[in-house]
Amino acid sequence: MSVSAKTVETVPAARSARTEAESVHRELFRHNRSVLDSRRLARVEEIERDWIVPLVDSLDSTGERVPDRAAWQRLLDGLLADERAGSPSGDYLADHASREEFTFIVREFALDGLTEAQNFFPAVPRLPIKAQMAVMRVLIDEFGCGNLQQAHSQLYRLLLAELGLPQEPEGFLDTTGDETFQFLNVFYWLTQRAPHVEYFLGALAYLEASIPDAFTHQARACERLGIRQGRYYTEHLHIDTFHMQEMQLAIKEYETAYGLDPARLWTGARLLSALIGDAFDAAVARARELTDRAAA
Repeated sequence: MSVSAKTVETVPAARSARTEAESVHRELFRHNRSVLDSRRLARVEEIERDWIVPLVDSLDSTGERVPDRAAWQRLLDGLLADERAGSPSGDYLADHASREEFTFIVREFALDGLTEAQNFFPAVPRLPIKAQMAVMRVLIDEFGCGNLQQAHSQLYRLLLAELGLPQEPEGFLDTTGDETFQFLNVFYWLTQRAPHVEYFLGALAYLEASIPDAFTHQARACERLGIRQGRYYTEHLHIDTFHMQEMQLAIKEYETAYGLDPARLWTGARLLSALIGDAFDAAVARARELTDRAAA
């Protein structure tokens, strides 16, 4: 994944140490996955006030002018075209990463794969009914239309099993990097506490549109390394093209029912592009560092 449109710094300069910021984002993920009493909710809001709120405010204040939905679509297309050109991290994973390095990256994103789309549901009540239906069609696919063997999280479990890794989220809470926790945590804010649901619509529209190109790197790596359970990636290469269309429909229906601030869509897209790009680049860099240390 290439993130040429980053406008905010979202990762610490020093990646090797377990910093205080890392423990904060891990803590936030744990709270997001628990029942929030008043004490925990206050802590969640405190962390988000120091982290995600300033990022969104910065993006809101520095973004291009977005007068209408057509302008938002042109900006999104431009961002996707820039990312489609490739990145050193993606090219390395696809063409050069060892099995050990690939396994490290699969482990790094296990919390995402094992909880995929679970944090999207709270946004549904915030949408008009026709937009709800479009988003629900995406979610139904994510959960395999009720068929366990087709559910995306189950496909990730099969990949983890082949690579000799744990298959439940608890096995990754202490090994996942801060950048990945930021990517995981952002959707809890977008769906539950963001003041405007357009941020979520823009972020998910970007994600569904970017994954078919982004996951070609993982799919190529699986083929090159002889990994049999790469279907988690190849499934996304075609299904997310449909999901991209559904998200555009959801945005159109939201506009028809409630009106639309397309600048918020663009903020959501750029926010997610930066966070997922940082997480992916950091994961590949750490995988390569481990290999370099082992060879030294």
